[in-house]
Amino acid sequence: MARLRLLAALTIAGLVAFGCGGTSGTGANASGSGAATASPTPDPIRVTLIGSFTGQNADLGSWMYNGVKLAIDEANTAGGVSGRKLDLIKYDDQGQPTIATDLAQRAISEKTVMVYGANLSTLSLAMIPILTAAKIPQITSGQAPALLQQKSPYIFIDSTTSVVFDQTLAKYVLNTMKVNSIAMISNNGTYGKGEHDSFLAELTKASVTPTADKVIAPDVKDFTAVLTEIRGTNPKVLFIGAEEVQSGLIAKQARSLGITATFVGAAPIGTPTFVQTAGTDVAEGSVMTSPYLSNDTNAKTKAFAAAYQKAFNSEAEFHGAKAYDGMNIFIQAMKKTPTDLSGPKLIEAVRSISYDGLLGQFRYDENGLGLHATQIGILKGGKIVAQ
Repeated sequence: MARLRLLAALTIAGLVAFGCGGTSGTGANASGSGAATASPTPDPIRVTLIGSFTGQNADLGSWMYNGVKLAIDEANTAGGVSGRKLDLIKYDDQGQPTIATDLAQRAISEKTVMVYGANLSTLSLAMIPILTAAKIPQITSGQAPALLQQKSPYIFIDSTTSVVFDQTLAKYVLNTMKVNSIAMISNNGTYGKGEHDSFLAELTKASVTPTADKVIAPDVKDFTAVLTEIRGTNPKVLFIGAEEVQSGLIAKQARSLGITATFVGAAPIGTPTFVQTAGTDVAEGSVMTSPYLSNDTNAKTKAFAAAYQKAFNSEAEFHGAKAYDGMNIFIQAMKKTPTDLSGPKLIEAVRSISYDGLLGQFRYDENGLGLHATQIGILKGGKIVAQ
């Protein structure tokens, strides 16, 4: 009996020793016996996304996140960057600049390779000096010209600026619609100011003076006083320079006060949020400008829209499309310099790329602008119809 117990003990010990040697890499089986060993998994590439996921502009944050996530998921499925997966970390800035800057500092401490964000120009602007000092590339969904006036080599925008949007829009209003009776209402946030100044500059070039030019705060929701003044000037067109929800509220209240002008503006007016906030009847006939008007433009946009629908069970639109383009540009840049993803090497690689995207042809200049054209669309039945 004692002999049997000893034999059993030796057998168990042998099995344990074999197991340890095979998994730790230190036994005979790991050093040349021919047994298979697992290769170490490469460290992932950390990408930090900072956006608004609560508050009035939460739709913008969600659309941006979806576009970035879809691009990253597709890249990871295809093998990542030289075998390294991309790890997307999402933070909510709650629409507050102080929170956005704190999150930028956190991203730096967590050794992120790049920051995607924010979706609001004001917050993106606040993060630029922090990320630039740390040499962390930043690509934003903001469109305010002020973003590119910081002269930082580390900032990029994923579409184009208000200057380009409003050049296209003003040309259409003045030359195609042949209207010069135009009132303006804009907010004084970074985005709204960019829209106001860019559109007014185009009117000034054409020697057109607005019938009214009203500026409001970004968080105001009751526009009765300023819209009553605008109504008194009887404009044929009302330019709205504000984010999606506020633009929709302005349009809705304008109609309720009897203003019959055609609403015109940049990309916010073409979004589902604007249509839902204003109401389909109110939004009908509104004129907007964007580099992405339809999911049915070509085979590439159709494929993107199908993948987006499958991934998120919702319809793709402009903000998701531009985030998808922006992230794919950075993924291509990473693939050009996979052994050195430092900020200086990554921004050099971004500027070396010519990218044919959903929004058009991208080639980034020294200021961070890569796209230079938009198109005109009109809302009909809640959908954008290209002109």
